[in-house]
Amino acid sequence: MVELQSQEAQEAQEKPVASPCVYVCALDDDDICVGCQRSGEEITRWGRMGNGERRAVLARCHERALASGLFLVKPNPL
Repeated sequence: MVELQSQEAQEAQEKPVASPCVYVCALDDDDICVGCQRSGEEITRWGRMGNGERRAVLARCHERALASGLFLVKPNPL
């Protein structure tokens, strides 16, 4: 019988999802970084997030970039 791994166990075996930081670090009036589109809280928590949460943040960053008129290529699903 095949034992199913928890999401946490699977994430522990994956490489960490890379930070979207582009070294243009400045928060706008909405507390969103103008470089990577993460919120201040997301930036602070990034190092403690699992890959699933990081992917969710990246999806929100993409949506924020589109909403703000930035031209970004949609990230490839991992």
